[in-house]
Amino acid sequence: MFGTKNRLVGLDIGSKAIKAAEIIENKKGYALAKFGMVEMPPGLIEDGAIKDPEAVAELIRGLFKTYGIKNRSVAVSVGGYSVIVKKISVQSATEAQLQDTIHFEAEQYIPFDINDVNLDFQILGENENNPNQMNVLLVAAKKEMVNDYVNLAEMAGLDPKIIDVDAFALQNVFQMNYEPSPEENIALIDIGASKTSLNILKGDNSVFMRDVSLGCGQINQKIASLVNCSTEEAEAMKFGEGGDRISAEDLSEIISSVVTDWCTEIRRALDFFYSTYPDDQIKRIILSGGGGNIHELRQLLAVETSAEVSTINPFQRFFLDGAKFDTEYLEKIAPQASICMGLATRKVDDK
Repeated sequence: MFGTKNRLVGLDIGSKAIKAAEIIENKKGYALAKFGMVEMPPGLIEDGAIKDPEAVAELIRGLFKTYGIKNRSVAVSVGGYSVIVKKISVQSATEAQLQDTIHFEAEQYIPFDINDVNLDFQILGENENNPNQMNVLLVAAKKEMVNDYVNLAEMAGLDPKIIDVDAFALQNVFQMNYEPSPEENIALIDIGASKTSLNILKGDNSVFMRDVSLGCGQINQKIASLVNCSTEEAEAMKFGEGGDRISAEDLSEIISSVVTDWCTEIRRALDFFYSTYPDDQIKRIILSGGGGNIHELRQLLAVETSAEVSTINPFQRFFLDGAKFDTEYLEKIAPQASICMGLATRKVDDK
């Protein structure tokens, strides 16, 4: 799977940090070869839109140099409202036939001009209610956004081989590490700095996906507003590094109020899923992203959803060389490393 020629560096370009990971296969199984992360100054990327490509490209070049990543072939992902993922039903056909008609099929489901998007699809199998139809996972991403990320990677001196979707990268690394049972419904929830993506899996298939505009940046904004400081200072205070500028009670109150809002939005999305799949109960929720480590979120979400809530460890099945990596550090940032690890599992000739 991870032959040298086919190997890709997973490059996750978020609005708050850039992460890169490379995986190799050796006698001990899969191993982490390289991993690095660099913080992103505010405003360079907002809602997935790259505001200052040269500054971001410089950060990427620095990241590869600092962590000694020589491989220039990368897998990058996009997400947010410029990406639409829908499960649709179409007349049974071969993949080649569907390739010819997918634009026509997609037009009724995509809220953008069909000429402005890149389309892809995955045949999921026969429709359970109509043997003459099949279920298809349809993915549409705005060409402008895809081109921006391709151009950014090239500006950084890299060769982008695959443009993935954030939620699928997360799904890949989850399935590789946890091997869920075919009948189990699991919700993967990635809480980033400015957006949260929800992906509900039934076995190997994604059956429901939704992005919500909320994230860890909301906590920083509330702290900054209360204490009258920069968002960088607020970030430090969020992790208890602010000295006496904010009391433990005020910090706890801010986190609780934001987390309560998150749980309300997540509950709403899950209710929508239940209205479509009334017989399917979600028993397990796996959190990732910067919000994955917030203890209050895990507790409240478990109560709100009657599900077991845990945080993903994307390194679980990978050998980590203690001489090369600070394993304590990797454990701490594991939820944030999930998407880039998922991208690193891709290979050059993947669909």
